[in-house]
Parts: sequence; structure tokens; C-alpha cells
Amino acid sequence: MKPLDLITIGRSSVDLYGDQIGGRLEDMGSFSKYIGGSPTNIACGTARLGLRSAVITGVGDEHMGRFIREQLVREGVDVRGVKTDPDRLTALVILGIRDEDSFPLIFYRENCADMGLSEDDIDEGFIAEARAVVATGTHLSHPQTEAAVIKALELARKHGARTALDIDYRPNLWGVAGHGDGESRFVESAAVTAKLQASLHYFDLIVGTEEEFHIAGGSTDTIEALRNVRAVSDATLVCKRGAAGAVAFEGEIPDSLDEGQTGPGFPIEVFNVLGAGDGFFSGLMKGWLDGEDWPRALEYANACGAFAVSRHGCTPAYPSLTELEFFLKRGVIQPDLRNDAELDQIHRATNRTGPGTGDWSEMRVFAFDHRGQLEEMQGYTPQKGGAFKALCLSAARQVAGDRPGYGILCDNRIGRAALHAASGSGLWIGRPAEWPGSRPLELEPELGADCGGLQAWARENVVKVLCFCHPDDDAAMRADQEATVTRLYTAARRAGLEFLLEVIPSKVGPVDNATTATLIRQFYAAGIYPDWWKLEPMQTREGWQNAIAAIEEHDTHTRGIVVLGLDAPEAELAASFEVAAGFDLVRGFAVGRTIFADAARAWMKGEIGDDAAVAQMADRYARLCGVWDKARNAARAAA
Repeated sequence: MKPLDLITIGRSSVDLYGDQIGGRLEDMGSFSKYIGGSPTNIACGTARLGLRSAVITGVGDEHMGRFIREQLVREGVDVRGVKTDPDRLTALVILGIRDEDSFPLIFYRENCADMGLSEDDIDEGFIAEARAVVATGTHLSHPQTEAAVIKALELARKHGARTALDIDYRPNLWGVAGHGDGESRFVESAAVTAKLQASLHYFDLIVGTEEEFHIAGGSTDTIEALRNVRAVSDATLVCKRGAAGAVAFEGEIPDSLDEGQTGPGFPIEVFNVLGAGDGFFSGLMKGWLDGEDWPRALEYANACGAFAVSRHGCTPAYPSLTELEFFLKRGVIQPDLRNDAELDQIHRATNRTGPGTGDWSEMRVFAFDHRGQLEEMQGYTPQKGGAFKALCLSAARQVAGDRPGYGILCDNRIGRAALHAASGSGLWIGRPAEWPGSRPLELEPELGADCGGLQAWARENVVKVLCFCHPDDDAAMRADQEATVTRLYTAARRAGLEFLLEVIPSKVGPVDNATTATLIRQFYAAGIYPDWWKLEPMQTREGWQNAIAAIEEHDTHTRGIVVLGLDAPEAELAASFEVAAGFDLVRGFAVGRTIFADAARAWMKGEIGDDAAVAQMADRYARLCGVWDKARNAARAAA
């Protein structure tokens, strides 16, 4: 079996999508940043559907080039074919959503990095690894990039791979429309038609809209255009017809498009057509490479296209395989899919690819987000508090090194410098949102009444909120706290941030094996689906079993649970770890005062210096990591 299912080749860019829907591009006040470019979108879309994909493209040696490369890795795309060009900038596209039929966009692609691809960038060994090679039309528009594409296609044929073309006609990228006509999808050009037709014989599958087949076939009559393409290519032709679905033709072209093979369509609201074709192509490739018949492959394609036209952005809109299977089984409940709560939860939970996303199957978190406990210490000042948290970060990084599975909890009020310094370090970063010790729950004032302050948080910050609650709370207390958590959770989703909910019932009332499970069910009933749970250590297997059952009843895609410390001695934590480590959904711990409290008190009073404080905290953190790892390994060995 070949190690890759497909390699795409061609454009990559940073897409800046206007956030204000219905406004002119001239009036946009803010933008959301995504990766883009047809081959890049297809590589990500197919990876989300479980295919092993790679992309050959070029990016600049700058921040946006690194963004594309890093995001591709998060999406599970092989980046060996991504060339970093020291002389060219990464391509940029600015887009807007005006209405159902108008999507203004500007391409910034003057001598951009992906147009620097040449034959020398096509490695035969890499091409030989793939079952299919996918090209898109733009890179046939220039002699240098065309040569690279043709070499890749010839090598694909040599090594028995299938070949596919997304015509992807953008007139201004072919030089037949102006910079202000980025939205234009069709301008007649005999030169473009001739260039395309010279290459069509290389492909086993050719996909395009009616307008794209018009340019490929040199006629604005769709049937005639398809027949002209058929005259120079034996490929299966798939013609996209918008709301009318799509049709596939394996042989001769009939007199009507309705006579082609079709798949079921989906009655959904058109919100954003940009990138819909790449979503469609991703679903089609999934069916084609899995050996499905054309009606089934077209069903996948139509469904993936439906997701794309109903959401903001291109790649972020595409479904995971789990989401696609759920949708095909359940069907359309409401036509604006982005507002389908059940579907949106699955989409978010199975496509977590934001900054900082890594392998979090094990979690060893040094929690120094404490505020009230530090402020009460002898010798504390805000300046010393910030300096001490920088020492905590040094200890965490010393223990973590470059290994995955380590993290911190750090606040922005006292620990701002440490919090910001941690960005991009590879650590998992949680950031508290609650006002320390509040009950009923109150939030940090920086968030604002509507929690709009989350828009300013770094995207890798996980929103953490601690709620002191208990099943015996009266109705008013429960309603108040759930409303606050809901407001924060909703804002976190809107800002694209993951969400950690910490519950501590033991500080409110007596607890038993059902207490935590009851609280978990109550929060799910309120419509809150945390990415992470942070729970008190439970001394019995029954307590953990009940809590985990409550989570899995509602959300099989949660990230998992971390165990909090409550300033317990190391020996007591070790005993609780032995129980918790027997459950896979418990990923690890998030412990603070057990690690830093003694060092903090001594350092604040001047009894020890910086180096001694870091050494003491690093030693305790490392020991605790070892305790967890030992407990986890013993549990797995016993299983």
C-alpha cells in the first residue's frame, strides 16, 4: 500500500475573510485569517475525511508562510512538498461576503511564493508514494509552474497513480481580467482554452463548473464544451451545476446534462460559495479513491459542498469524516448548517486545529494561575507576583523541554508577562476567566459584560473557568452560575477558543461518588459542552466511573479530564493518581500549590533567590510528572 492517498499541487495563500456579512469589502473592519488556495484547501479537506494527503506548494520565509506550514501540520497534511522561498512572499487573498450572489475578493499574488515552483521542486520519490496527484488550473497559466505540474503528472503515470484536475478558472490569475475582478469566474479566452486543452489528456478525472468547462471546451454551450473536452481527454468529467447538483460522464457526452450520473443533493442555505468547490472536490476524492460508484462519490461531494456554502471560511468549513457520516445518516434539520447546534458541536469537536493544538493524550500541567493565594503572601507586590510567575514558566519549560503533553495554567492579571512569553512555546496554555473565589461565579472585569474581551485572547489560550457548585445549590444559585458559564462558553466558541470547565463541589458541601457526575449532567443539560473538564481527585473507581459515564453520555468527542490538586501533599496526590490513571479519559493533572507554594512563600520574603525557586519548582513538577507517568504505566500494564 502506498503511504499517501493523494498529493495536490499549486496555490497556497493566507485568506483574510471579512467578518462583517453584507458589507462592502471597502467597509470591512475586521478579518478572520485562514489558510486558502484550491490545492491547499483540497489537501486539508481530504485529510479531514481520513485520506493521507500532501501538498506541493510554495510559501514565503516569513510569518504567513510559517502559519500555512504549521496549520497544514495541524490538519494532518504532509508538508514535505511545501517549499520555503526566501525571495518571494506568501500569497494573500482578501475576501468578503456581500450577499448570496456577491463575494468580492482581491488576490495579492504578484510573483508570490507558490508561483516560484519549478520542475526542480518535483521529487520523483515523493510522487511515487501517492495513489493520486491532483492539479488545479492556475499553475498551468505560467510556463515555469506548468512545467512543474506536467512533470508531476508524468511521474504519476509512470508510478501508476491516478490524476485529477480541478479546472479552478480564475480569469485574473490568467491575466485576462483586472485586479478588481477577483470575483469573476468566466472571461472567454482562446489562449486559455488552448493552454488547458494541451494538458487535458494527462487526467483521469476532470472537475469544473459549467463556466469552467466553457473555458476548457472553448464554448459557452455546456454540452458542446463537454464534447470538446471529451475529444481531447478520456477522463471522467464531473460538471458542477450549483443548486442542481453535479453530474458525471464516463463516456460519450449525451444531449442533456440530466442524463449523466448524479448523487443526492441537500436543501441548504447558501451563505458563502467561496471554497465550496474545493470542499466538493474533497468529498469527490474520498469517494473516488475509496472505490465508490459515482452516485455515492457525488453524494459525498455534494454534502461537503453543502457544509462549505453554509459556513464562514474555506478549509475551516469542511467536515470531518465523523461529521460527514453523521450528516448523511441524520439529514438536514435546518438549512443554515452553521446554526445547527448538534452538527456544529460535532464539527468543532472533531476539527480542533487551532494554534497550540498538539498531542494532548497525556497532560502534565503546572497550574500557577492563582491570584488570591499569592496576593495574601507576606512580601507580595504586583511586580513581585509577575516576576515569580515568570520563574514558574521557567520551571515548566525546563521540565517540559521539547516534549509534547506538558502545559501551564497562567493568568493575565498578575502573570501577563509569563502568559505572553509562553505563546508559541509548544506548551498547552490555559487561562482563567473567573474572579478568584467568587460564588456565585463572577468573571474577570477584563472580559466585559458580554465576554467580548475574549476576542483579544491569543488563539492558543484555553478559556478556563472555575465554578464552586454543588447539586444541593438552590435554584437561584444554580441558575445564576449556569448563566455566567453559558455566557462565557458562548463567547469562547465565538472567539474560536477551547473551553475548560473546572468544578469543585467539596468546598460547598459534602461529596459522594455521584456528586461530580450530577454536576456534569447539569452543565450538559444547560447546553455547555466543554473541550476539557478539570475535576477534583476522587478516591474511588466508582466516583470516576460515574463522572466519565456522565461525560460520555453527552459528548464522545471531549478532549478529556485533568485532575486538580487542591494543595494536597504529593503522597496524597499519588494515591489519587493511582485511581484516576486507570481511566483513559483522564489525561493527566493540573496542579499548582503542591509545586509552587513553598517556593513562593520563601521567595516573596527574600529567603531564596530566583535560581533556587526555579530549581525547587522544577524538581517538584518533575517528580509529580513521574508520579503520574508511573501510575499511568502501571494501569496500562494491569489492563
